[in-house]
Parts: sequence; C-alpha cells; structure tokens
Amino acid sequence: MRTSLVRRRMVATATAAFLGLGVALGSGLASPASAADTAALSGIILGVGANESQRIVTWYSSADNAQQVQVAPTAEIANGEFPATAVTFAATGAANIATSGGFNRHATVTGLKEHTAYSYRVGSEGNWSPAYAFKTQDFEGDYDFLFYGDPQIGSSGNVAKDQAGWQDTMNVSLAANPDAELLVSGGDQVETANTESQWDAFLAPDQLRQTPWVATIGNHDVGGKAYEQHLYTPNTDRSNAYYSNGNAAGAQSGGDYWFIYKDTLFIDLNSNSYTTTSGGGGDAAHVAYVTDVVKQHGGEAKWTVLVYHHSIYSAAAHAKDSDNKVRRTDFPTAFSNLGVDLVLQGHDHVYTRSYEIKNGVKANSDEKPGQDEVFAGPGGVIYVTANSASGSKYYDITTPDASGTNGPDPLNPGSYWYNSVQNQEHVRSYVKVQVRNDKLVIQNLRSGTCAAPNAAVEVGNVGCTNTADGQPVGSVVDKVTVHPYHADGQDIQVNVPTAAPGEFGWTIDGNNGLVDLGTAAEHNGDYFAATGKINPIAVSDSRRSLAPWSISASVGDFKDASKTFSGAYLGWSPYVLTAGAGAQASGAVPSAYDDHGQGLSVSRGLAWANQGHARGTAKLGADLDLKIPGEVDKGSYRATLTITALSS
Repeated sequence: MRTSLVRRRMVATATAAFLGLGVALGSGLASPASAADTAALSGIILGVGANESQRIVTWYSSADNAQQVQVAPTAEIANGEFPATAVTFAATGAANIATSGGFNRHATVTGLKEHTAYSYRVGSEGNWSPAYAFKTQDFEGDYDFLFYGDPQIGSSGNVAKDQAGWQDTMNVSLAANPDAELLVSGGDQVETANTESQWDAFLAPDQLRQTPWVATIGNHDVGGKAYEQHLYTPNTDRSNAYYSNGNAAGAQSGGDYWFIYKDTLFIDLNSNSYTTTSGGGGDAAHVAYVTDVVKQHGGEAKWTVLVYHHSIYSAAAHAKDSDNKVRRTDFPTAFSNLGVDLVLQGHDHVYTRSYEIKNGVKANSDEKPGQDEVFAGPGGVIYVTANSASGSKYYDITTPDASGTNGPDPLNPGSYWYNSVQNQEHVRSYVKVQVRNDKLVIQNLRSGTCAAPNAAVEVGNVGCTNTADGQPVGSVVDKVTVHPYHADGQDIQVNVPTAAPGEFGWTIDGNNGLVDLGTAAEHNGDYFAATGKINPIAVSDSRRSLAPWSISASVGDFKDASKTFSGAYLGWSPYVLTAGAGAQASGAVPSAYDDHGQGLSVSRGLAWANQGHARGTAKLGADLDLKIPGEVDKGSYRATLTITALSS
C-alpha cells in the first residue's frame, strides 16, 4: 500500500471569504455572448469607497440589462482570462437623462485585502469591458493623496486641448507619485453639466480607472444629472436639504458625503447650496451635516479634511463674490469648533494657502507670509485653493480692498489678509498632501509650463509668466508642514505593525515513500493479517488565532488490476510522536474484519487540537492493522490514504 498526499484543505471563516482561499470549479472562460448581451460599456471610473477595503465603480451602458463588476487578484489572471474564483458584485443604476442617453450603473467592491493588485471589468457574461487594474496598500499608517483644481473640460473653448492638459497632469502627477492612494477633486469636472463629449474627455485618462477618484460637485457640474450619473459616492445623503433647489429628484446634482480612509475623515459638501432662498437647506444644513458626521465618526480618525468647491479664502476673480462672503461667514467658526484640520477648495483657478484661520480670523498674528511650518493652535484650520489642473482656464489675482472681509495683509499688502501664499503663473499644477502620524505636508507642484499642453495660453485667453528653466514640471510652488494641536497634555503614540498571521499546515515528515506492509500472514485459514506504520505527519500551527484543528484520513479500495477488496479492512491506532501545537491523538479504529464496521473506508480522525492550544509543531503517527478475508484472491494490492486538514 502507498500513502499519497492527495488533498489539503482549510475551511476559512466568513471574513476571509472574499478573494481569499477558494476552489476552482470551472475554467474561468466567459460564456458566448447572447443577443441580449451586447451593451456598449463606457465612462468607467474607479471611485473611493467607504473605507480602505472598498471601491466604487461607475459606468455607462447602452442597454438596461443586469450587469456586474468582476474582480480578481491580478496574479490570478492568466492569458487575459479571469479565474473561476473571481468575485462579482451586482450593479444598480437607472436610465440616464435624455441628453446623456443610455443607462448608468455602479457597484461597490468590498472585502479588498491590503498590499494586493486587483484587476476588474464591468458588464455581464459574454460582454465584458476591457480589464483595468488597481492596487491596495497598507490599511494603516502614512499615505499620500493628490488634490486637483477644476479640470473644467471645455472652458477654453477647445475640448481637445483641455483634455490634453488634463491627461498630461494625470501623467505627470502619477508618474511622480505612483503610490498616491486617492485623487481628490476640487469640483468642475466639466464646463457644461450635461455635455457628454466633455465628460468623455474628462474620463479619458486611464489613471481614473486605476486610482480612486474622490468626486466633488462644482458650479459647472451642478446644473444637470450627468455628475450623479458618472460619479457615485459612498455614504451620500441625497436629502433635499443638500440640493440648492431643494429637490433631489429634480434636474440638479447634489448631496453631501463622507468616508474614512486610514486615519483621515473626509467630508465632501455640495457648496452650490449655500442659501435657503431656492429651497435647499443652505450652509446651515452643511454645518449640521459636518457636525453630525464629526460627532459620530471623528473619534475614528486623527485628521479631518473637508472638501467643497467654492473657495472662501482665495485671491482671484471669485474672492469678492457675494456668495463666498456668505460662506465665509457661515463656515469658519463651525469648522474651528469641530477640529477640522484642512479644507480643500477649487472654483477660483488660482493657488492660495491660507494662514491658520480660527473662527474666521487669523489665529496667530505672528505667522509670516509663506511660512513653511505651522503649529496649529486649538481651532486652527488651513484652507487651500487649487489652480487649474487642465490649463483650461486661469483667473488672475485681484487686489485687496479696504473692507475687513477682503482687506490687505498688514505683513504683505498685495495679498489678502487671510492668505499666506498666493500664486498665479498660468501653468497647470496640483496639490500633494502627505498624511503622516503627526503632521500634514502640503505642496503645490507644477504639472506644466507655458508650453503646450496649456489650453488657455494656447488659444490666447491669457499670457504666461512661468519660465521653464527656473520653474520646470515637478518644481514646488509652495510647501508647508502643518502640525496638529495637542492641547496642554502630551500625546503618546506608538505604531503597532500588523502581526504575522502565522500558518497552519501539514506535511509528510521526511521521505513520502511507499508504506509497504509486506506479505500478509495467514491466520488459521480465516484471514490474512499485515501491520505497519504510516509515514509520520508533521503539523505546524503558528497562527495568532490558535484556532482548533484536526487531521483525518480515509482509504479507498485496495486494487490489483481488476481484483479488489474494501479499504474498510484497514484499521489504525493513532499516536503523537512529538508533542506540540496542542496535538492530541484520536481514538483507535478497528479493521472491519473485527467489528463489521467501516474501518478507514470513511474519514477517521488522526489527531486534533482545541481552541487556544499552544503554537508549535507536532509529529503524528499511527500503527496500521490490516485484516483481509481469506477468500481474497492472491495479488499485490495498493490503496491511497487521503489526508484532510480542517481548521477555522
């Protein structure tokens, strides 16, 4: 007889079900397309989920049929085929508005693992989109995200040139920051809310299918439903209060949402709704929303970052807008009281970085213009406005007036009182935020120069003051390190790494040779008997969970060509050769010849361990007892012992 390692199986808990251990049940090949499965799939974008282990995928479909997102670890994709173990997530959606045509779909991918490259596609069997890839990183600790001011595709008057600048900023920023984990929007993805050719150009960069986009509604997005059709967001409150016209079912986009990524609570607001005159809840509703989210979830994060479109502390064409003056009155004190650390804004197509603002005034009169390190006191908030990421439109810096609202900075009279840094060179840029244990590092980086692609300059809408030699692509416009406030105590932090999960498994100890029971001896003409020992089995368990485990085995029929006899005639007596891993030997099983039972023809325990056992390695053995009825024909018979390991 020979003992073969035929099957090794671990039973996983429900929490490990997604994209974890699995059994291949098919080829993974897509079934042939049917007549009903020919929907055109477009506008695919990877969005942020409610936390690090989620992503939301949104797309357009020409047909109103059931569709899905299919996901698998990239390492398991072979020759472009998804494995049978790929996981699918059902999509939901609705008909698009008439000017968009077709239908929108979105699905939330859940259960992602750390440090894993994934591939995904959308559609249905027989009609899948091309596959796209993204990767997850550590779910704790430091990370970087990138913030982009208004792409506003179409605002230069030339969609193709706007798209080229947007694509180039994507290329430059992600090449320089390949491990950036989020792409955060300042709003105004397009110039005209429901113009799909502009949305197509905005969605053209493949980076938007590889790194999650954190969408924000701008004033150029809000006037139609295309924003909501293209960009589905997590934890979104679409109550009427968060729509400027007070009608979520109407023709506008709206809603406020939040999510937590690592140690950062992000809250994104539809700042188009700022008064109640048109029916919405206005700024008061947003303040109540932020207050509620911070109270419920602020304790889960170290940092709080707000994102909305209308920049209340900027320096260009919109600095003196009446609606921004309203927000500048409504927001700052609430944000200071709630412990907000950073506010990211768009709208004004200029780069500004505020002083530390507390309750609507400069918090520290000694803070200098352009200071590269800020120690935020209680209630101190930094406000950043991003310049154009596409180059489609720039606004020039305006002059402060004599009012307190938009007055000059006593330390730098050419700037507004609230701004530490103001910059406009008519070149594309983006903001990089490094989130660290005890600081935020904020940088504004050039993604272009005066040269093409730079649509607003190319078409003659503005001139350009950048010098490529002195201010090349990748050079720093501004950099500041923000240190949080720790009150009067001393905060103590320690980083605890992810503990090694450990492993459970078994192997044949030493050489897995044939277990030769020799020639059976005849007993009084009644039966033949043979004895021996299995090759020892080493069981190792280094898991932190110390979950119970068991090893069992069964044997098939003994065969010699067409001759056979039942494996039930084999019995055994297990024992522990070397103690460890909590191993305890299972009970003896007699040969069926002795008790007319089933012997080892059915699964029988070899050894086991209880929950909470010690880590370590055990060596298991068993004495074999084979008794064969005397009428069995002469021959050289073999069978296979199949060994199974079970653990939680």
